Amino acid sequence: MALSCRGVCRGTSLILLYGKRPVGVKASLCTPSLVSTKSSSLWFVRHYSPSQARHGIGRSVVSGLKWANGKYEGFLQRRFPRFYVVHHTFMRGLQLLFQDGTELRRIVARMLSERIEHQNLPYRDMEKIRQVRRDLIKAFPLVILSVPPFVNDVVFILMYLYPRQLLIRHFWTPQQLVEFQGVYHAQRAKHHWAIVKGLESMSTSVQDSCLKSRLLELCSKVRSGVHPVVSDIHAVRTLFSGPPLGVKRMYADQMRHLCPLLFLTPRLPAFWIGRRLNSHALELMQLDHAIIRLGVHQLNDAELREACYVRGLNPDRLSPGQCQEWLTQWLQFSTHLKESETSLYLHSMVLLTVNYPKPTSLTSEGSR
Repeated sequence: MALSCRGVCRGTSLILLYGKRPVGVKASLCTPSLVSTKSSSLWFVRHYSPSQARHGIGRSVVSGLKWANGKYEGFLQRRFPRFYVVHHTFMRGLQLLFQDGTELRRIVARMLSERIEHQNLPYRDMEKIRQVRRDLIKAFPLVILSVPPFVNDVVFILMYLYPRQLLIRHFWTPQQLVEFQGVYHAQRAKHHWAIVKGLESMSTSVQDSCLKSRLLELCSKVRSGVHPVVSDIHAVRTLFSGPPLGVKRMYADQMRHLCPLLFLTPRLPAFWIGRRLNSHALELMQLDHAIIRLGVHQLNDAELREACYVRGLNPDRLSPGQCQEWLTQWLQFSTHLKESETSLYLHSMVLLTVNYPKPTSLTSEGSR
């Protein structure tokens, strides 16, 4: 009997579709016939759809890459421990950067779909947008430098030699994160006393003698090492809405001393510096209101320290309780400010941080 071409094709396609010989099917070159069994008259066969096959192949590839990467990292850890730290930090940084991008896309999609304004977002979403934007601004020049051919190796060497200047926080080790934050805080701390001195010099332009004396008294308190209370600062808040202490009315030198508090460059025209200071201060004020909506007690230790650091305080040697105490005091001050009082907000990043914690609190903690 001659072979049927149609039967060959049908038999072959059935084998390819179900893999091995199907249960309850005779494998032959002719048309397969079903075989009856004693247990049941229904026939069950394993079925793999093309989509399931693709997912299976994808999982196999991913697991294979994870296995190979684990073996490679193990080899580096045994033979080249210093390079292993760099490689592990880089791979972890890529994962964190990808997670941030995914999270940012989710936040923007929610804002568009639910028509949520930026100032009405939850605190963590607002903080994520702020951090990602700053990271992208810092990483953009490095990306541009990497575009020309044969420059990638040079860029990698520069990244290794100057991680603080060129890399973003995703590619820092935990030790580097603490170290670099200390360096940045030391840079802005150099301008603290110049800012206080600038307030004293600008007080000569204040017409109201009562407000002038309160401002000078506040500056002398800070100079003598006393941590002022919120009421001391609120007593002079009207001076910071217009000249000579308003954010767009103060001297250019004073604005340039305020720039390092927000890690902004002072090498710009005065009118541009005033705009940037005002916009960044308004952004932080919106974040303060978002923290109030969330509740300070809802922040974990890392979020507490980051919130204090962004607002001018170095949390390196502070306990979580001290960070929460200071942030609570700060929110009591900042949430009562108007949008026209951003200058007072910026100056308070010095007035309310330079002498914290109080010497008395340190003594009481030492006695415990």
